[in-house]
Amino acid sequence: MAKAAKLKILYGEGDAEAQAATAASFEMAGHTVEKAVGRKAVEAALSKGTFDLVILGPTLSRNDRHHLPYQVKKAQAETSVLVMHADGSRHPYADACTDTGASVESVLARIEGMQIAGMMPAAAAAGR
Repeated sequence: MAKAAKLKILYGEGDAEAQAATAASFEMAGHTVEKAVGRKAVEAALSKGTFDLVILGPTLSRNDRHHLPYQVKKAQAETSVLVMHADGSRHPYADACTDTGASVESVLARIEGMQIAGMMPAAAAAGR
């Protein structure tokens, strides 16, 4: 299986301690990760830079995990959104979701299976 292209990820969580280990796993998979703790920090990061993927983690409040996909698409329509801990409710602006308790490995596999704009140039170059 071909390795996914390196992505620029904005990873939002409500708890910095919970965020640290998962962010390290994303970085070990070869991605660049900008961390944001809390809804306001995610919104501020969106206004300052562009991202291939925004991951909304399970320690964000349910309200934040519901509201922020709209904000991502409003700020950067081409950015993909993955919402973790989205049991039973699939958000129309989220490109992918994971269920409660999904392992980091399953989240990484989910990312590799997504059609993310940042991965497309690498795939096109590989086909040449």
